[in-house]
Amino acid sequence: MNNKDSLSTAAPLLSVVVPCYNEVENVEELTRHLSETLQGIPWEVIFVDDDSPDKTSQKIADMAFQNPRVRLIHRIGRRGLSSACVEGMLSTSAPYLAVMDADLQHDATLLPDMLTALRSQQLDIVVGSRYIDGGGIGSWDTKRAAYSRFATRISRYFTQTELTDPMSGFFMIQREALMQRVRRLSGVGFKILLDLFASSSTPLRFLELPYTFKERHAGESKLDNRALLEFGMLLLDKWIGHIIPVRFAAFVLVGGIGVLVHFLVLLLLFRITGAPFAYGQAAATLVAMTTNYLLNNLFTYNDVQLKGWKLLTGWFSFILVCGVGAAANVGIASLLFQRQTNWMLSALAGIGVSSVWNYAVTAVYTWQAPSIGTK
Repeated sequence: MNNKDSLSTAAPLLSVVVPCYNEVENVEELTRHLSETLQGIPWEVIFVDDDSPDKTSQKIADMAFQNPRVRLIHRIGRRGLSSACVEGMLSTSAPYLAVMDADLQHDATLLPDMLTALRSQQLDIVVGSRYIDGGGIGSWDTKRAAYSRFATRISRYFTQTELTDPMSGFFMIQREALMQRVRRLSGVGFKILLDLFASSSTPLRFLELPYTFKERHAGESKLDNRALLEFGMLLLDKWIGHIIPVRFAAFVLVGGIGVLVHFLVLLLLFRITGAPFAYGQAAATLVAMTTNYLLNNLFTYNDVQLKGWKLLTGWFSFILVCGVGAAANVGIASLLFQRQTNWMLSALAGIGVSSVWNYAVTAVYTWQAPSIGTK
């Protein structure tokens, strides 16, 4: 057996974890870059694909059949960059774990230097930074550059370090350092590095190495409103996640909007049009429940968001599962109103009863959502 064969079959020293979604045009080129860059190093690449509709997982499976360095984790019913990174890192026994994007915007040639630094210095993690001397953001437009600077400033508050690029998605960590912190990770959003630093009870010993962010090789950027929402959810979890689950906090915020909708509809039907209170309360409950369902699907359960036909069936599930709560809502509110209780207080009592049902059962039966922020 020649040296090349022995390296390909040796237990990996380095695992490169690559979360991907609709990256079928990039995964083969990235693997080629890694092969050129990591010569002489026992390595593997673990692609974690969230059931991409462009059949990225099939492409990776074909590659893995030909190349023992390539591994695939095909996730179905789960979404999210951070959780994909965690799952990929936990799937290997390699002592050094790198995370990078599939789109070739991260400079793979920096990986050997990262590995050398981790092996030769007393470090937990080496971060590729765009914001130290020698690094850069490439050809970003003004809007994206401004967003990055703003997010970086906020993130540094949560990390409590001098890390210049806490929003970086390109780093290498010692497995031991990961395992000491993994149970405190939120797994929320798309910035696992921020999660790692913000979840650490003891400061991570880190080094930053400069790199310039490159143009995407192929496909479309994933930086959209969803990414901004996930970033906000992560910060919210780091702020109050040790007190209450972040999903519940988001659910309560959405519920506040539902209360306003409920009273507006009830005011319109009962006070303005003169409809009987029970009818007004029933209609207001249905409209508020529908509003809460749509907003929670968009925000609270964004990572398992229902679309297409599932959006409709999910609505039916939401209404049916919460039927007991809705019936109690109308019944209790009507009973209190008949006993001369103020109409607003009567409505609030009904809302309070149904709220517990809305959160507890819909998480299981409507969205079948994984638990996050429940440390």
